[in-house]
Amino acid sequence: MKRSLLAATGLAAVAALVLAGCSTEPAPEGDITITYSNFISNGGNEENLATIVEAFEAENPGVTVDVTTLPYADYFTALQTDLAAGTLSDVVDTNYDFFPQLAAAGALAPIEVSNAGAYRESLIDAYSVDGVSYGLPSSFSTVVLYYNADLFDQAGLEYPTADWTWADEQAAAEAITALGDGIWGSHQPVSFYEYYKVLEQNGESFLNADGTAVAFNTPGGIEAAEWLVNKSGTVMPTIEQGQGTPDFDTNLFVEGKLGMLHTGIWVFGAVADVPFAWDIAVEPGNTQQASAVFSNAVGVSANSEHVEAATAFAEFLTSSQTMVDVRLDAGWELPPISDEEQLAVYLTKDKPANRQAVFDSLDGIALTPIVATGQQEMQDIINEELIEAQAGRKSVADALASAEERINAVIGG
Repeated sequence: MKRSLLAATGLAAVAALVLAGCSTEPAPEGDITITYSNFISNGGNEENLATIVEAFEAENPGVTVDVTTLPYADYFTALQTDLAAGTLSDVVDTNYDFFPQLAAAGALAPIEVSNAGAYRESLIDAYSVDGVSYGLPSSFSTVVLYYNADLFDQAGLEYPTADWTWADEQAAAEAITALGDGIWGSHQPVSFYEYYKVLEQNGESFLNADGTAVAFNTPGGIEAAEWLVNKSGTVMPTIEQGQGTPDFDTNLFVEGKLGMLHTGIWVFGAVADVPFAWDIAVEPGNTQQASAVFSNAVGVSANSEHVEAATAFAEFLTSSQTMVDVRLDAGWELPPISDEEQLAVYLTKDKPANRQAVFDSLDGIALTPIVATGQQEMQDIINEELIEAQAGRKSVADALASAEERINAVIGG
């Protein structure tokens, strides 16, 4: 369940994302089946989604929701195929990165939100065009540092804190890797989504101020790329050993073979029952801290034959009390609500103990770089060039120079 980025700062800002969910208007009665394509429940939250769907169907007799769940890695390829063919599901998951493409293609129906007051204005604006809503936010999450406390104990290390720097993580990762027996110290994907974040952690930016050209090909940008690339084969596995394949890092952590894992809070459920002690902390930075903050959303297909019922389901999925209860109980990302009392309940849940780190991570955030044209091409290019450096086929400096030239040609810089 991943990944689109929203600005927020501090617990108060998280609490202000969306007003508390209200009940939705019932969909029209009759034998109606609406389809819903999603990635948010993949990887352990399928039953949680089913609970929400069943509650909606119980409140809306005669309306059935046919759910299709795909892995995040496959979802947007399938969505693009459906978009080109005009075969979108009645309700679809999207994120901030892909939403502009859906909206520009005219693929989404305008949503007359019956409970408009349930959502913070700035959040509605993120999924609006010219003041008209074309999507509803469905979840909120951050990326944090998971750690295996048992491995830290074996290595005689203090646990990570919010004051840690890259140097602290590196020292701990080396000590844990030295335990041997296939144990690795840290895992952080070598990818666009990690690179723009570590740039911010090093006081640098991916794009220039007006977003027309890249700004990462600097000494600080090279240092940030080296922070990612140089972990490979030293404190984390190489590509040949499986690094970069779907769920490889999570599985390694679950198996007790990884000291630290950089990933989102959507993994809480997948690691909840591991047979070792674990917790989370705010990700370390170098010159400053910066964490990725994501939101997902749902939209209603403009071609849907049941727009009213689909809209009712979209609202239920994003603002109902059932959704709030399920998400908070399961630790399945965060519901986009502003009710501080309900969010406080989230902090009392077990595993991880330091859930406060989720909110503390918002004290410094890194926003996804967004360009007017060539967004996916930009992301693909930086991924390709970083992997070339990780594989040792290019130096980091050469990879970033190539990425700069290629991306600027795509985005017009």
